[in-house]
Formats: sequence, C-alpha cells, structure tokens
Amino acid sequence: MTSGDGSAPVESTHLTAVADGTGLRFTWDADARIEVRNLGGEVVIEANAAGLRTLAGHLLVLAGDGVPDGAHLHLEDSGGLEDGSVGLVLERDDQE
Repeated sequence: MTSGDGSAPVESTHLTAVADGTGLRFTWDADARIEVRNLGGEVVIEANAAGLRTLAGHLLVLAGDGVPDGAHLHLEDSGGLEDGSVGLVLERDDQE
C-alpha cells in the first residue's frame, strides 16, 4: 500500500474494510502527504492539499448512511502517514 520511496500510499490506493458487515472503502489521493505530531497539549495534523482531501474523504466515509457506530480506521506511519508520525484513529461514535 505504500510507495517505494516514502510511507504515503501510491496513487489511487483503495482500502476496503468491513465493520459489522458494512464494507467501507477508503481512498488515498495521489501524492497525499499526512503527518501527525503530538506536541503534548495538542495534536497537529499537517498535510498537503492531497492529504487534506484524503482525510476529508476518510471522514465522509465514516459519516455515511448505514455506517455502524464504532467503525474506525487506523492510520500509522507505516500505512498512510509520514514516517515518524504518531498513530491516528478516525472513529464513528453516535452515542450522546
């Protein structure tokens, strides 16, 4: 899922995950670069335009109709984030 010279997924990378029987398809834009840093009191997500579109798309997938509570996507420096990034979990939680 990663390109040969970095950790960002290659062009048109798709990941289909299943949550409670629902297939979720996550897509990475070409040349997406996403870095997540923990600065102690705050978390910084730094991304280029393709990376921001990619994150927005991931969030829209999780916000979609019929996506179950608890559906989530793990992003790590070996799978979608820049090397050295802290892990990031995007999770749907409809509980009030």
